[in-house]
Amino acid sequence: RNTKRIAKEFEKGAGKRLHRELVELDEKNTHTSYISDPWFNMYLSAREPVVLNFNPFISLTPDPREAYNNQLVRATNLIISSIKFLKSLKHNYLRPDIYYGDPKWSKSRLFKNFIRLLPTSVSWYGAYMVNAYPLDMSQYSRLFSSSRIPKLNKDELFTSECSRHLLVMRNGHFYVFDVLDSVDNILHPSEIVAHLIYIIQEADRLPEFALSYLTTEDRNIWATVRKQLLEAGNEENLKKIDSAIFCLCLDNIFPKDEDELSHCLLHGNGFNRWFDKSISLIITGDGRAGINFEHSWGDGIAVLRFVNEVYRNSTRHPALLPHSRSTETTVTTCERLEFKLNDSIQSAIRVAHEKFDERKKKMSMKKFQFRKFGKDYIVKQRMSPDAIFQLACQITFYRQFGKVVPSYEACSTAAFKHGRTETIRPTSMLTKQCSQAIVEERGKHSVAELRNMIDECSKYHRRLQMEAALGNGFDRHLFALKHLAVSRGEPTPDFFLDTAYQKINHNVISTSTLQSPAVNLGGFGPVVSDGFGIGYHVSDTWLGCNATSYLDEELQEFLRCLEYSLNDIFDILEGRPL
Repeated sequence: RNTKRIAKEFEKGAGKRLHRELVELDEKNTHTSYISDPWFNMYLSAREPVVLNFNPFISLTPDPREAYNNQLVRATNLIISSIKFLKSLKHNYLRPDIYYGDPKWSKSRLFKNFIRLLPTSVSWYGAYMVNAYPLDMSQYSRLFSSSRIPKLNKDELFTSECSRHLLVMRNGHFYVFDVLDSVDNILHPSEIVAHLIYIIQEADRLPEFALSYLTTEDRNIWATVRKQLLEAGNEENLKKIDSAIFCLCLDNIFPKDEDELSHCLLHGNGFNRWFDKSISLIITGDGRAGINFEHSWGDGIAVLRFVNEVYRNSTRHPALLPHSRSTETTVTTCERLEFKLNDSIQSAIRVAHEKFDERKKKMSMKKFQFRKFGKDYIVKQRMSPDAIFQLACQITFYRQFGKVVPSYEACSTAAFKHGRTETIRPTSMLTKQCSQAIVEERGKHSVAELRNMIDECSKYHRRLQMEAALGNGFDRHLFALKHLAVSRGEPTPDFFLDTAYQKINHNVISTSTLQSPAVNLGGFGPVVSDGFGIGYHVSDTWLGCNATSYLDEELQEFLRCLEYSLNDIFDILEGRPL
């Protein structure tokens, strides 16, 4: 009742005024979205370490030909495919991201020629006429040659417009060499692999003080130490790191299973990462590949496009064959970055190392797969595959803890200019009712009644997905209203201080999904200390996820209960009583 009263007052008073001012602000800034600046501000003002808290990872599917999964071969092919993608983007050859209302147009030469002939100013309307919707691609400008720079209270994003060099890390050492010449030609594959061989041979031991641990620190501490680094005469080296096209991490690690691989890609050992780079391409000793990316500049949709293109090109058109040999020429263009570290900086590195090791020990991560059914089966049931997995998570938590909690699913709003994401709220009265029926009221409902409950949950979840994708969610709108009040120095309205608003933003179940044949698995840390981070995948024939938590026993029990929940859903859909 109290929350309802506060909400009504907000709707008629401060909320109404803030909304009017937000609309006016949006109309004055037609070049961008109302959410863009507040969202950047939220990420860049966060003072927690980016690793484990913000940076997600994506694991690439292994190359189908085993011989190409050699570390040097795969690294070289992925480097070249990545630079091809960069050049396509830079010279405006990259095919636009388009949502096709009628998929037959996606491969239609007629459509492509029609759009190509239209002036840029009206091409969007031409696509709209045939039910095709170009998506915002503004995030792509920070995909390469970009870094997050630590500053006191609020970080900055830096992007270089003319970088030609690659940053390579091995055993905590930094190397740079040009992968593009002065006329934008890509270095020959044999020369690239020669540079990588040189780096692996030269960086055969760890440094006494691994500078990269500083990127795992609290952002204000890191900002202070970075200032010391600049004052100590390291400006040029830091500039080379920040402006590098991307960071290649050549790990001397051989993960024994998927869980170890996930740990490697999410946080690694700390010394062989520069977590501030927009993207880091990680290659393990046995040729497994993945991406770790800093999250403030963009979202999964841009990184997934990059991963898809690079995986496809590197596997279908590899530049380096397994039997190829590197050139015998002496490598003279590879520079090892040496840093001047005074006692204060060395002490800061030592402390950052200890804190990072302590945090990563607390992080549990487990892979889960359920193979009784997948997307194909659910679609045949005329239900939403995404909704079914989300419902399974809701039933699971209710089974384990006997209650429902705030949950989060990310939804891209790239249909809008400078759109980022909107929140889908999987927890609802419908999922609560279904969870109670399956967990507490087994035997009280017929199979037909249970199936109808699942169907209603699926329909409602689809509606939430559509609302979020079309900009009709409520989370970002409320976030922008709050940001507007705070940025103008106004007192925070009671609505945002109410316990209900605080609770709904304590997302115990945080989920995200990226569907692609190029993606083996993905993941991220939990967003709250008592929660679960669930990167899930809905394949044609199976469902799975990569789950993280700081609560190891609870995580193991959650995945055990998740299997029970999916089995219950399967039995109901098959017409079998519980």
